[in-house]
Amino acid sequence: MSLKTKIPPPAVAVVTALIIWGISRLAPQVAMPSGVRLSVALALVVMGVSLGAAGIISFRLGRTTVNPTKPEEASSLISTGIYRVTRNPMYLGILLALIAWAVFLSSAWALFAAGGFVLYMNHFQIAPEERALLELFSNEYKSYKARVRRWL
Repeated sequence: MSLKTKIPPPAVAVVTALIIWGISRLAPQVAMPSGVRLSVALALVVMGVSLGAAGIISFRLGRTTVNPTKPEEASSLISTGIYRVTRNPMYLGILLALIAWAVFLSSAWALFAAGGFVLYMNHFQIAPEERALLELFSNEYKSYKARVRRWL
């Protein structure tokens, strides 16, 4: 059985956050003043939540599905708003929140888990979504994909 689009990205994020926490307990922490650490973590979370919310709002306004396990149900290609900057603002938002968690825990080694999130998402979520969108929207999606990067 393939994992492609089967595990919802928020569940992948929770597992990744737990891995980050585990790594932070095992690996040495980075010495960083708590004010700086908290400020950076907070800024990253705010950016991540903002990106994710902008993506969801754009999908709702475009009246298309937000369900990441059924990309073939997309009714329209959203390429305006935040989607002019990144093709995956919701996943980018989750990534920023995961990086914020690693910063909050003072764990540079935990950033490898955030990298693992990117690799997992690229292979098991984004690539299948892109195939579905190409099938649904053909040349319009090809043009969009050529203009806008996957992550940033």
